[in-house]
Amino acid sequence: MKTGHTHLFIPGPTNVPDDVRRAMNVPMQDQRAPDFGALTLGLIADLRPVFGTTSADVLLYPGSGTGAWEAALTNTLSPGDKVLMARHGQFSVLWVDMAQRLGFDVEVMDRPWGEGTPVAAFAERLAADKDHHIKGVFVTHNETATGVTSDVAGVRAALDACGHPALLFVDGVSSIASLPFRMDDWGVDLAVTGSQKGLMCPAGLGILAVSEKAVEASKTARSYRCYFDMGDMRRMMADGYFPYTPPAQLLHGMRAALDRIKAEGLDQVFARHHRLAEGVRKGVAAWGLTLCAAEPALWSDTVSAIRVPESVDARDVIRIAYARYNTSLGSGLSQLAGKVFRIGHLGDLNEGMVLAALGVAELSLHEAGYPISFGSGVGAAQAHFAHAAGSARMAAE
Repeated sequence: MKTGHTHLFIPGPTNVPDDVRRAMNVPMQDQRAPDFGALTLGLIADLRPVFGTTSADVLLYPGSGTGAWEAALTNTLSPGDKVLMARHGQFSVLWVDMAQRLGFDVEVMDRPWGEGTPVAAFAERLAADKDHHIKGVFVTHNETATGVTSDVAGVRAALDACGHPALLFVDGVSSIASLPFRMDDWGVDLAVTGSQKGLMCPAGLGILAVSEKAVEASKTARSYRCYFDMGDMRRMMADGYFPYTPPAQLLHGMRAALDRIKAEGLDQVFARHHRLAEGVRKGVAAWGLTLCAAEPALWSDTVSAIRVPESVDARDVIRIAYARYNTSLGSGLSQLAGKVFRIGHLGDLNEGMVLAALGVAELSLHEAGYPISFGSGVGAAQAHFAHAAGSARMAAE
Protein backbone atom coordinates (compact mmCIF):
# COMPACT_ATOMS: atom_id res chain seq x y z
CA MET A 1 0.00 0.00 0.00
CA LYS A 2 1.33 3.41 -0.96
CA THR A 3 1.52 6.11 1.68
CA GLY A 4 1.94 9.83 1.27
CA HIS A 5 1.48 11.37 -2.13
CA THR A 6 3.08 10.60 -5.47
CA HIS A 7 5.76 13.12 -6.36
CA LEU A 8 5.31 14.61 -9.81
CA PHE A 9 8.51 15.57 -11.61
CA ILE A 10 7.40 15.28 -15.21
CA PRO A 11 7.56 18.37 -17.46
CA GLY A 12 3.79 18.63 -17.65
CA PRO A 13 1.16 18.44 -16.49
CA THR A 14 2.84 20.02 -13.49
CA ASN A 15 1.87 20.30 -9.85
CA VAL A 16 -1.32 22.28 -9.24
CA PRO A 17 -0.95 24.49 -6.13
CA ASP A 18 -3.52 24.04 -3.39
CA ASP A 19 -4.95 27.53 -3.79
CA VAL A 20 -5.44 26.93 -7.51
CA ARG A 21 -7.27 23.68 -6.79
CA ARG A 22 -9.46 25.39 -4.21
CA ALA A 23 -10.27 28.18 -6.64
CA MET A 24 -11.73 25.62 -9.06
CA ASN A 25 -14.06 24.21 -6.41
CA VAL A 26 -16.97 26.45 -7.37
CA PRO A 27 -20.52 25.68 -8.51
CA MET A 28 -21.36 25.67 -12.18
CA GLN A 29 -22.25 29.09 -13.46
CA ASP A 30 -23.97 30.69 -16.41
CA GLN A 31 -21.35 31.34 -19.08
CA ARG A 32 -23.67 33.90 -20.66
CA ALA A 33 -24.32 35.81 -17.45
CA PRO A 34 -23.62 39.55 -17.62
CA ASP A 35 -20.75 39.32 -15.14
CA PHE A 36 -19.00 36.27 -16.65
CA GLY A 37 -17.06 38.29 -19.21
CA ALA A 38 -15.18 40.16 -16.50
CA LEU A 39 -13.50 36.91 -15.42
CA THR A 40 -12.19 36.17 -18.93
CA LEU A 41 -11.13 39.75 -19.64
CA GLY A 42 -9.12 39.80 -16.42
CA LEU A 43 -7.31 36.63 -17.46
CA ILE A 44 -6.47 38.06 -20.88
CA ALA A 45 -5.10 41.25 -19.34
CA ASP A 46 -2.83 39.31 -16.98
CA LEU A 47 -1.73 36.80 -19.60
CA ARG A 48 -0.34 39.53 -21.85
CA PRO A 49 2.68 40.28 -19.61
CA VAL A 50 3.38 36.55 -19.33
CA PHE A 51 3.62 36.41 -23.14
CA GLY A 52 5.67 39.60 -23.16
CA THR A 53 3.16 41.60 -25.16
CA THR A 54 1.11 44.73 -24.71
CA SER A 55 -0.90 44.52 -27.91
CA ALA A 56 -1.44 40.91 -29.03
CA ASP A 57 -4.85 39.30 -28.85
CA VAL A 58 -4.87 36.42 -26.37
CA LEU A 59 -7.36 33.65 -27.19
CA LEU A 60 -8.34 30.87 -24.80
CA TYR A 61 -9.28 27.68 -26.62
CA PRO A 62 -10.85 24.88 -24.59
CA GLY A 63 -8.47 22.07 -25.45
CA SER A 64 -4.71 21.66 -25.20
CA GLY A 65 -1.57 23.22 -26.59
CA THR A 66 -1.95 20.92 -29.59
CA GLY A 67 -5.31 22.53 -30.32
CA ALA A 68 -3.70 25.97 -30.18
CA TRP A 69 -1.03 24.71 -32.61
CA GLU A 70 -3.78 23.81 -35.05
CA ALA A 71 -5.56 27.12 -34.52
CA ALA A 72 -2.36 29.02 -35.30
CA LEU A 73 -1.82 27.08 -38.54
CA THR A 74 -5.32 26.95 -39.96
CA ASN A 75 -6.21 30.56 -39.22
CA THR A 76 -3.22 32.15 -40.93
CA LEU A 77 -2.14 29.79 -43.74
CA SER A 78 -3.75 28.38 -46.87
CA PRO A 79 -3.40 24.82 -48.23
CA GLY A 80 -0.18 24.48 -50.18
CA ASP A 81 1.58 27.37 -48.44
CA LYS A 82 5.29 26.73 -47.93
CA VAL A 83 6.52 26.78 -44.33
CA LEU A 84 9.99 26.34 -42.85
CA MET A 85 10.32 24.04 -39.83
CA ALA A 86 12.99 22.06 -37.97
CA ARG A 87 12.82 18.64 -36.31
CA HIS A 88 15.09 18.18 -33.32
CA GLY A 89 12.87 16.52 -30.70
CA GLN A 90 9.51 14.83 -30.31
CA PHE A 91 7.38 17.96 -30.10
CA SER A 92 8.97 19.66 -33.10
CA VAL A 93 8.41 16.33 -34.92
CA LEU A 94 4.73 16.42 -33.99
CA TRP A 95 4.32 20.02 -35.15
CA VAL A 96 5.85 19.13 -38.50
CA ASP A 97 3.52 16.15 -38.77
CA MET A 98 0.50 18.36 -38.08
CA ALA A 99 1.54 20.88 -40.74
CA GLN A 100 1.99 18.11 -43.29
CA ARG A 101 -1.34 16.50 -42.48
CA LEU A 102 -3.10 19.87 -42.79
CA GLY A 103 -1.86 20.19 -46.36
CA PHE A 104 0.98 22.71 -46.13
CA ASP A 105 4.20 22.44 -48.14
CA VAL A 106 6.63 21.78 -45.30
CA GLU A 107 10.34 22.32 -45.81
CA VAL A 108 12.02 20.49 -42.95
CA MET A 109 15.51 20.80 -41.55
CA ASP A 110 16.42 17.74 -39.48
CA ARG A 111 18.92 18.11 -36.68
CA PRO A 112 20.18 15.64 -34.06
CA TRP A 113 17.98 15.45 -30.99
CA GLY A 114 19.74 17.61 -28.43
CA GLU A 115 20.35 20.51 -30.80
CA GLY A 116 18.05 23.52 -31.18
CA THR A 117 16.43 25.39 -34.03
CA PRO A 118 19.20 25.88 -36.64
CA VAL A 119 19.25 29.67 -36.72
CA ALA A 120 22.15 30.01 -39.17
CA ALA A 121 20.62 27.50 -41.60
CA PHE A 122 17.24 29.24 -41.33
CA ALA A 123 18.94 32.58 -42.05
CA GLU A 124 20.63 31.19 -45.17
CA ARG A 125 17.41 29.65 -46.45
CA LEU A 126 15.36 32.79 -45.83
CA ALA A 127 17.92 34.97 -47.55
CA ALA A 128 17.75 32.67 -50.60
CA ASP A 129 13.95 32.90 -50.73
CA LYS A 130 13.97 36.06 -52.83
CA ASP A 131 10.37 35.65 -53.99
CA HIS A 132 9.12 35.06 -50.43
CA HIS A 133 7.50 31.71 -51.10
CA ILE A 134 7.92 30.81 -47.43
CA LYS A 135 4.85 32.02 -45.56
CA GLY A 136 5.64 30.78 -42.06
CA VAL A 137 8.73 30.05 -39.98
CA PHE A 138 8.36 27.79 -36.94
CA VAL A 139 10.37 27.63 -33.73
CA THR A 140 9.92 25.21 -30.85
CA HIS A 141 11.12 27.55 -28.12
CA ASN A 142 11.59 24.82 -25.53
CA GLU A 143 11.81 21.23 -26.80
CA THR A 144 10.36 19.30 -23.89
CA ALA A 145 11.67 15.92 -25.08
CA THR A 146 15.32 16.94 -25.06
CA GLY A 147 15.52 19.81 -22.56
CA VAL A 148 16.65 22.29 -25.22
CA THR A 149 15.76 25.99 -25.42
CA SER A 150 16.13 27.59 -28.86
CA ASP A 151 16.94 31.16 -29.87
CA VAL A 152 13.71 32.81 -30.97
CA ALA A 153 15.32 36.25 -31.13
CA GLY A 154 17.94 34.86 -33.50
CA VAL A 155 15.28 33.64 -35.91
CA ARG A 156 13.57 37.03 -35.81
CA ALA A 157 16.93 38.67 -36.56
CA ALA A 158 17.35 36.35 -39.53
CA LEU A 159 13.93 37.33 -40.88
CA ASP A 160 14.64 41.02 -40.41
CA ALA A 161 18.13 40.85 -41.93
CA CYS A 162 16.71 39.86 -45.31
CA GLY A 163 13.40 41.71 -44.99
CA HIS A 164 11.41 38.50 -45.13
CA PRO A 165 7.67 38.90 -44.45
CA ALA A 166 6.96 35.33 -43.24
CA LEU A 167 4.94 34.90 -40.07
CA LEU A 168 6.91 33.72 -37.03
CA PHE A 169 5.20 30.86 -35.16
CA VAL A 170 6.52 29.84 -31.73
CA ASP A 171 5.63 26.84 -29.59
CA GLY A 172 6.02 28.10 -26.02
CA VAL A 173 4.10 25.29 -24.32
CA SER A 174 6.89 24.40 -21.89
CA SER A 175 8.48 27.84 -21.71
CA ILE A 176 5.83 30.54 -21.35
CA ALA A 177 5.28 31.54 -17.70
CA SER A 178 8.56 29.83 -16.75
CA LEU A 179 11.21 31.31 -19.07
CA PRO A 180 11.50 34.88 -20.34
CA PHE A 181 9.27 35.21 -23.39
CA ARG A 182 9.26 38.53 -25.27
CA MET A 183 6.61 38.29 -27.94
CA ASP A 184 6.72 41.96 -28.91
CA ASP A 185 10.51 42.33 -28.74
CA TRP A 186 11.07 39.16 -30.74
CA GLY A 187 8.41 39.98 -33.32
CA VAL A 188 6.52 36.73 -32.72
CA ASP A 189 3.27 36.56 -34.67
CA LEU A 190 1.68 33.49 -33.11
CA ALA A 191 2.70 32.13 -29.70
CA VAL A 192 1.22 28.94 -28.27
CA THR A 193 1.05 27.62 -24.73
CA GLY A 194 -1.19 25.47 -22.54
CA SER A 195 -2.65 25.73 -19.08
CA GLN A 196 -0.89 22.69 -17.64
CA LYS A 197 2.77 23.67 -17.42
CA GLY A 198 4.16 27.00 -16.25
CA LEU A 199 0.63 28.25 -15.63
CA MET A 200 0.16 25.57 -12.95
CA CYS A 201 -3.39 24.55 -13.91
CA PRO A 202 -4.90 21.29 -15.12
CA ALA A 203 -4.79 20.60 -18.83
CA GLY A 204 -7.77 21.98 -20.69
CA LEU A 205 -6.86 25.34 -22.19
CA GLY A 206 -4.79 25.96 -25.29
CA ILE A 207 -3.71 29.60 -25.26
CA LEU A 208 -2.81 31.48 -28.43
CA ALA A 209 -1.41 35.00 -28.60
CA VAL A 210 -1.83 36.63 -32.00
CA SER A 211 -0.10 39.69 -33.45
CA GLU A 212 -1.87 42.28 -35.60
CA LYS A 213 0.04 40.93 -38.62
CA ALA A 214 -1.32 37.44 -37.91
CA VAL A 215 -4.85 38.81 -37.54
CA GLU A 216 -4.53 40.38 -40.99
CA ALA A 217 -3.26 37.09 -42.41
CA SER A 218 -6.30 35.30 -40.98
CA LYS A 219 -8.61 37.43 -43.13
CA THR A 220 -7.32 35.86 -46.35
CA ALA A 221 -6.18 32.40 -45.16
CA ARG A 222 -8.20 29.64 -46.85
CA SER A 223 -7.67 26.66 -44.56
CA TYR A 224 -10.83 25.08 -43.25
CA ARG A 225 -11.57 25.77 -39.61
CA CYS A 226 -14.66 25.88 -37.46
CA TYR A 227 -14.11 25.17 -33.78
CA PHE A 228 -10.75 26.96 -33.93
CA ASP A 229 -11.91 29.89 -36.06
CA MET A 230 -10.02 32.95 -34.88
CA GLY A 231 -12.66 35.35 -36.14
CA ASP A 232 -15.36 33.78 -33.97
CA MET A 233 -13.03 33.72 -30.98
CA ARG A 234 -11.91 37.32 -31.35
CA ARG A 235 -15.46 38.61 -31.74
CA MET A 236 -16.75 36.82 -28.66
CA MET A 237 -13.64 37.21 -26.53
CA ALA A 238 -13.61 40.98 -27.01
CA ASP A 239 -16.35 40.99 -24.36
CA GLY A 240 -14.96 38.04 -22.39
CA TYR A 241 -17.21 35.31 -23.79
CA PHE A 242 -16.71 32.13 -25.81
CA PRO A 243 -18.35 30.84 -29.01
CA TYR A 244 -19.08 27.60 -27.11
CA THR A 245 -19.19 26.33 -23.55
CA PRO A 246 -15.95 27.17 -21.71
CA PRO A 247 -14.42 25.21 -18.80
CA ALA A 248 -15.52 27.76 -16.20
CA GLN A 249 -13.88 26.06 -13.22
CA LEU A 250 -10.56 26.00 -15.02
CA LEU A 251 -10.85 29.74 -15.67
CA HIS A 252 -11.16 30.30 -11.92
CA GLY A 253 -8.06 28.17 -11.43
CA MET A 254 -6.22 30.25 -14.02
CA ARG A 255 -7.23 33.37 -12.11
CA ALA A 256 -5.59 32.01 -8.95
CA ALA A 257 -2.49 30.89 -10.86
CA LEU A 258 -2.00 34.31 -12.45
CA ASP A 259 -2.44 35.92 -9.04
CA ARG A 260 0.39 33.72 -7.76
CA ILE A 261 2.64 34.73 -10.65
CA LYS A 262 1.84 38.40 -10.12
CA ALA A 263 2.55 38.15 -6.39
CA GLU A 264 5.92 36.47 -6.97
CA GLY A 265 6.80 38.76 -9.87
CA LEU A 266 7.69 37.56 -13.36
CA ASP A 267 11.41 38.29 -13.01
CA GLN A 268 11.45 36.34 -9.75
CA VAL A 269 9.59 33.45 -11.40
CA PHE A 270 12.23 33.30 -14.13
CA ALA A 271 15.07 33.56 -11.59
CA ARG A 272 13.58 30.75 -9.49
CA HIS A 273 13.31 28.47 -12.51
CA HIS A 274 16.94 29.14 -13.39
CA ARG A 275 18.08 28.54 -9.81
CA LEU A 276 16.22 25.24 -9.53
CA ALA A 277 17.37 24.09 -12.97
CA GLU A 278 20.96 24.82 -12.03
CA GLY A 279 20.51 22.68 -8.94
CA VAL A 280 19.39 19.76 -11.10
CA ARG A 281 22.27 20.29 -13.50
CA LYS A 282 24.79 20.38 -10.65
CA GLY A 283 23.35 17.12 -9.39
CA VAL A 284 23.53 15.45 -12.80
CA ALA A 285 27.17 16.48 -13.22
CA ALA A 286 27.99 15.09 -9.76
CA TRP A 287 26.55 11.72 -10.83
CA GLY A 288 28.94 11.68 -13.78
CA LEU A 289 26.06 11.86 -16.25
CA THR A 290 25.30 14.36 -19.02
CA LEU A 291 22.27 16.09 -20.46
CA CYS A 292 20.73 15.45 -23.85
CA ALA A 293 21.14 19.13 -24.73
CA ALA A 294 24.20 19.44 -26.93
CA GLU A 295 25.76 22.42 -25.16
CA PRO A 296 25.19 24.64 -22.10
CA ALA A 297 23.77 27.47 -24.21
CA LEU A 298 20.84 25.18 -25.02
CA TRP A 299 20.10 24.00 -21.47
CA SER A 300 16.47 24.39 -20.55
CA ASP A 301 15.41 25.89 -17.23
CA THR A 302 12.15 23.92 -17.28
CA VAL A 303 13.20 20.32 -17.98
CA SER A 304 16.40 18.31 -17.98
CA ALA A 305 16.72 15.19 -20.14
CA ILE A 306 19.42 13.08 -18.49
CA ARG A 307 21.37 10.54 -20.50
CA VAL A 308 22.11 7.19 -18.90
CA PRO A 309 25.04 4.93 -19.89
CA GLU A 310 24.44 2.06 -22.30
CA SER A 311 24.55 -0.39 -19.39
CA VAL A 312 21.41 1.19 -17.88
CA ASP A 313 17.91 1.31 -19.32
CA ALA A 314 16.30 4.62 -18.42
CA ARG A 315 12.90 2.89 -18.49
CA ASP A 316 14.03 0.88 -15.47
CA VAL A 317 14.97 4.08 -13.64
CA ILE A 318 11.50 5.50 -14.30
CA ARG A 319 9.73 2.25 -13.36
CA ILE A 320 11.62 1.89 -10.08
CA ALA A 321 11.00 5.52 -9.12
CA TYR A 322 7.27 5.10 -9.62
CA ALA A 323 6.75 1.60 -8.25
CA ARG A 324 9.02 1.81 -5.22
CA TYR A 325 9.31 5.49 -4.40
CA ASN A 326 5.97 7.01 -5.48
CA THR A 327 7.71 9.39 -7.86
CA SER A 328 6.93 10.16 -11.50
CA LEU A 329 9.95 11.02 -13.63
CA GLY A 330 9.61 11.91 -17.30
CA SER A 331 10.22 9.21 -19.88
CA GLY A 332 12.42 9.33 -22.94
CA LEU A 333 10.24 9.84 -26.00
CA SER A 334 10.56 8.11 -29.37
CA GLN A 335 14.24 7.67 -30.29
CA LEU A 336 15.25 8.62 -26.73
CA ALA A 337 13.22 5.82 -25.10
CA GLY A 338 15.46 3.95 -22.68
CA LYS A 339 18.29 6.44 -23.23
CA VAL A 340 17.15 9.35 -21.07
CA PHE A 341 14.90 10.10 -18.16
CA ARG A 342 13.61 13.58 -17.56
CA ILE A 343 13.19 15.74 -14.50
CA GLY A 344 10.66 18.50 -15.01
CA HIS A 345 11.48 21.55 -12.89
CA LEU A 346 8.80 24.06 -13.78
CA GLY A 347 5.67 25.55 -12.33
CA ASP A 348 4.97 25.27 -8.60
CA LEU A 349 8.37 24.02 -7.44
CA ASN A 350 10.93 24.81 -4.76
CA GLU A 351 14.36 23.68 -3.57
CA GLY A 352 13.05 20.94 -1.29
CA MET A 353 11.09 19.39 -4.13
CA VAL A 354 14.15 19.41 -6.39
CA LEU A 355 16.20 17.70 -3.69
CA ALA A 356 13.49 15.04 -3.40
CA ALA A 357 13.61 14.46 -7.16
CA LEU A 358 17.39 14.07 -7.11
CA GLY A 359 17.29 11.80 -4.07
CA VAL A 360 14.75 9.44 -5.63
CA ALA A 361 16.65 9.50 -8.92
CA GLU A 362 19.78 8.40 -7.07
CA LEU A 363 17.97 5.47 -5.46
CA SER A 364 16.43 4.48 -8.79
CA LEU A 365 19.68 4.77 -10.73
CA HIS A 366 21.37 2.56 -8.12
CA GLU A 367 18.69 -0.11 -8.36
CA ALA A 368 18.81 0.07 -12.17
CA GLY A 369 22.51 -0.79 -12.07
CA TYR A 370 24.34 2.52 -12.16
CA PRO A 371 27.15 2.70 -9.57
CA ILE A 372 26.13 5.98 -7.99
CA SER A 373 27.56 7.55 -4.84
CA PHE A 374 24.54 8.22 -2.65
CA GLY A 375 24.08 11.89 -1.85
CA SER A 376 26.43 13.11 -4.56
CA GLY A 377 23.79 14.81 -6.67
CA VAL A 378 21.74 15.94 -3.70
CA GLY A 379 24.83 17.40 -2.05
CA ALA A 380 25.87 19.27 -5.19
CA ALA A 381 22.40 20.78 -5.47
CA GLN A 382 22.38 21.67 -1.77
CA ALA A 383 25.70 23.48 -2.13
CA HIS A 384 24.30 25.42 -5.09
CA PHE A 385 21.11 26.35 -3.25
CA ALA A 386 23.02 27.37 -0.13
CA HIS A 387 25.28 29.61 -2.19
CA ALA A 388 22.30 31.14 -3.99
CA ALA A 389 20.54 31.80 -0.68
CA GLY A 390 23.67 33.44 0.73
CA SER A 391 24.02 35.64 -2.32
CA ALA A 392 20.37 36.67 -2.04
CA ARG A 393 20.82 37.62 1.62
CA MET A 394 23.88 39.71 0.82
CA ALA A 395 22.05 41.49 -1.98
CA ALA A 396 19.13 42.24 0.34
CA GLU A 397 21.44 43.72 2.96
